[in-house]
Amino acid sequence: MRIKTIPEDFVVEELVDLAGGGSQGPFSVYRVVKRQRTTMEVQQSLATALGVPLSAVQFPGLKDREAVATQYATVRANGPERLAGDEYSATLVGHRATPLAPADLRGNHFVMTVRDLTPSEADDWRRQAQNVAQSGLPNYFDLQRFGSYVPGEGFIGKRILQRDEEGALKLYLAGEAIGDPLPVRIYKQYAIQHWGDWGDLINQAPRPSNYRSVLAYLRDHPTDYRRAVNLITPRLLPLLLAAYQSYLWNLMTSRYLLPHLEKIRLPVQWMESLDRRLPMYVTLPEPLLSRLRQISLPLPEARTSFEDPAVAEALQAVLKEEDLQLSELKARVLKRAYLPRGRRTLLLIPRECRILSQGPDDKYAHRSKVQVSFILPPGSYATLVLKALGLPPGG
Repeated sequence: MRIKTIPEDFVVEELVDLAGGGSQGPFSVYRVVKRQRTTMEVQQSLATALGVPLSAVQFPGLKDREAVATQYATVRANGPERLAGDEYSATLVGHRATPLAPADLRGNHFVMTVRDLTPSEADDWRRQAQNVAQSGLPNYFDLQRFGSYVPGEGFIGKRILQRDEEGALKLYLAGEAIGDPLPVRIYKQYAIQHWGDWGDLINQAPRPSNYRSVLAYLRDHPTDYRRAVNLITPRLLPLLLAAYQSYLWNLMTSRYLLPHLEKIRLPVQWMESLDRRLPMYVTLPEPLLSRLRQISLPLPEARTSFEDPAVAEALQAVLKEEDLQLSELKARVLKRAYLPRGRRTLLLIPRECRILSQGPDDKYAHRSKVQVSFILPPGSYATLVLKALGLPPGG
């Protein structure tokens, strides 16, 4: 199976409540179509084109770089009907009294082409699409959430929670995370060999990057690791914490879900995720499906309360493996970042999940491709749906 062979294989359109802020106001609303650009790159381009500060351009969500993505932005300015730049275009669609916010997102519509399948596998995808449409799948966080994970070392967020400030900095500045581009990986290989030589590391650090600000402080305050951790980019610190919290949620959820599947002797498939295997299923019978789709599980943090003892038991088992206590799930060393509170549904049921087409693959000889379409709520992962669709439909 191959995805994202070309950007047009991954098409996503943001579904947004444009009327929520009113039809009049100082914020221009743009419909932005981008290709092979990050949302933040387009944000910077729009700000430059409109002659406004970066903070005046707001996107309620982020979209993948390797995709053709349609999303919405609000700008505190009166702009032209149309803007265009490197691999993006923006069309004015209205005005609002308030900027778009994550709460205005209603979901995402995906049209994805999956390539390099055998004809038999392509037939299986069509059958499995019916199972996924009916029974859904576990609503795990997928690998995009874990770009800060350092293989063999773990999460920066965990080190922060353990109050290991130097360990957190070492992973941030010198740990080769799975989401790091090649130039950053090369720099981090150098950094681990010259750890503590802050002046030299400043000279070698990528430009521009937050690394330089952190290293400049360490050069003048070589052992004040706590203050240095707090100098990590403010928008990044919460993401580092959330990545580890999401990892804990996945493990807790897998422990909670597995007994339900085993109790009725339901065939279990397994999905590799970082250093763990998470249980999946092909289909769920009634009434188990009706019961599980009503359940949401808390995001683990120090103040988590449990209505279901089985959820508490699952989290305690995970924390024991992680050598943590529930009370430690609070970022006490940080001044402006914390683990979010909230809940996440146990199951993800895609809307309008169907195979649009199936046929010969024009990129891989003697292979097949399928084009699948579905709608997901905010915060869910299209790549996870593809993994569920790729399960053998017979279980």
